[in-house]
Amino acid sequence: MGMKGKVALGAVVGIVVIGAVSANAGSNGDNGNGHDTSGKGSSASAGHDSDGKKTAKGKDAGAKATQKKAAFAGDGEYRVGKDIKPGTYRTTGNSDGMCYWERAKDAKGEMDSILANDNVTGASYVTVKPTDKIFKSNGCKDWEAVDLKAKAKGTSASRMAGDGGMFRVGADIAPGTYRSTGNADDSCYWERTKDAKGDMNSIIANNNVSGTAVVTISASDGYFKTTGCKDWKKA
Repeated sequence: MGMKGKVALGAVVGIVVIGAVSANAGSNGDNGNGHDTSGKGSSASAGHDSDGKKTAKGKDAGAKATQKKAAFAGDGEYRVGKDIKPGTYRTTGNSDGMCYWERAKDAKGEMDSILANDNVTGASYVTVKPTDKIFKSNGCKDWEAVDLKAKAKGTSASRMAGDGGMFRVGADIAPGTYRSTGNADDSCYWERTKDAKGDMNSIIANNNVSGTAVVTISASDGYFKTTGCKDWKKA
């Protein structure tokens, strides 16, 4: 399980991309436009109750997605266009970074075959392109298809679990400025991305943080990823 000795090419905890902000900060049509300036309200987390129960901090923003039928299993190697369709997929409820996914340009299994990959705790999104040949998933919960054109239902969350993984801006969480406190030893990693392809070009900005972390998530961002952080609250 896990990375099988391979190195994630995209957003790796402990690596900070420098100078990516201005180059990739373009508009993204995948997003909703939820707004909340109160710092209170619903909470987004990686593990979602299937009955949509409310938590002590408010409605779980991801619960609405749990009723979807799985598109394919979380363990397997799939041929794109034959076994699975190109598109965006989501997995939730993964623990301890044991979920590993990989987009590959061929089935040779070599390092040069990898287009993008990641180890996941909590939730993850990935966009499988029509030009990809293989998609691998190991130790993950089942993947569900995501309709990026569908309008998000309900209110985007203004809080999120610090180890919740990847959240879709405007659907899972509202844009705005968020704050996470009490982080130690640079173990908190956050990342703003323009899409879910998972490669280096997807990253708008990222950082490893000790102590208090503050980040502004723009409405034009596609996704926000958080790993090893204390919970985030909208400032």
